[in-house]
Amino acid sequence: MKTFATPCSTAVSLSRWLAIASLAAAAAGPAVAQELKIGYVNSERVLREANPAKAAQAKLEAEFSKRERDLNDTAGKLKSTADKLEKDAPTLAEAERTRRQRELVEQDRDLQRKRREFQEDLNQRRNEELATVVERANRAIRQIFDTEKYDLILQEVVFASPKVDITEKVIKILNSPANAGK
Repeated sequence: MKTFATPCSTAVSLSRWLAIASLAAAAAGPAVAQELKIGYVNSERVLREANPAKAAQAKLEAEFSKRERDLNDTAGKLKSTADKLEKDAPTLAEAERTRRQRELVEQDRDLQRKRREFQEDLNQRRNEELATVVERANRAIRQIFDTEKYDLILQEVVFASPKVDITEKVIKILNSPANAGK
């Protein structure tokens, strides 16, 4: 059975791990601690600045812009119809007003359903495109890890010194012509 750590137990485990790592480094002596090569990658920046991420965003915009425009047009028409009904309501017969209100409610329900479907489709495609970019970024990180002999590369940290930040290297690899289309 898999157990899940609570935030408190995770924080305690992390602080224990850091304490153990600090003691081990201190015990091993300054020479070993200095040889440890650590890097940090800002994933958000990679997904914002790398050419493959920009290309994926442009692809999504091209793929979904027509549908979004159609939904916005439909919403505009629905609002116009609602405004017209509100304006004409005092002069309409009760049966005609009720019929138009029912039609308006049905059209609104249909629009909301189409918007939900649009959002679900967009999210699914965004996740697919993002997964491709993340996979390529991970290959670039692995390349840096192997060629520059890193001991550890982190992606999620609270604070990182600029001297361990290798984000720019990852972006350069992703933007390189050799990496285009991979």
